[in-house]
Amino acid sequence: MSATMNGYNLDRGVLLIAGLVTLASVVLTVAVSPWWLLLTTFAGLNMLQASVTGFCPAALVLKRCGVRSGCAFR
Repeated sequence: MSATMNGYNLDRGVLLIAGLVTLASVVLTVAVSPWWLLLTTFAGLNMLQASVTGFCPAALVLKRCGVRSGCAFR
């Protein structure tokens, strides 16, 4: 994954994942079921808790994949 995230640091990678999850949830809500809004809710709550605690599961995964650190997640 680090090869595809070559121009990205950890901060931009986390924002990319959050954006993709949110957009996928919107598409699935329109195409499949309104219950997919729960995925958007989960993503939003995860972003809120990460801003308060500094713990971000997506940042941990990206770090293990070799994405270099940014300034927000060290």
